[in-house]
Amino acid sequence: MQSNFDNSVELLKNAQKELLYKNLLQQIKKDFGLANIELDFPIDIAPSKLKDLLREKIYFLIMERFPEYLNLLYVVDIPEKEVEEIAALDAVEVSAEVCFLILKREWKKVWYRRQYGS
Repeated sequence: MQSNFDNSVELLKNAQKELLYKNLLQQIKKDFGLANIELDFPIDIAPSKLKDLLREKIYFLIMERFPEYLNLLYVVDIPEKEVEEIAALDAVEVSAEVCFLILKREWKKVWYRRQYGS
């Protein structure tokens, strides 16, 4: 499994290449739903648009609904240590980094499910 991506778009394009992009979208929708956070996008959304949508939603959560943001991190299963290691100066940069962390974790879930058939 390739997991050393440099950015969100690279990860999403790899998901498309491995024919797991739709599964990734479904996993993202599922986990946001479990966290009671509304996130609506078409199933054929382009990777760059998805990244922008996620980054904007995370930014909104950080600024306006911090408890829901923390719940999302818990549902997606982002280690607290990884969030603490973000060396960003403002909420925009933090939201971009957290978006990447979420995408990496969701990618792992989808990839492992395909590999080990659950």
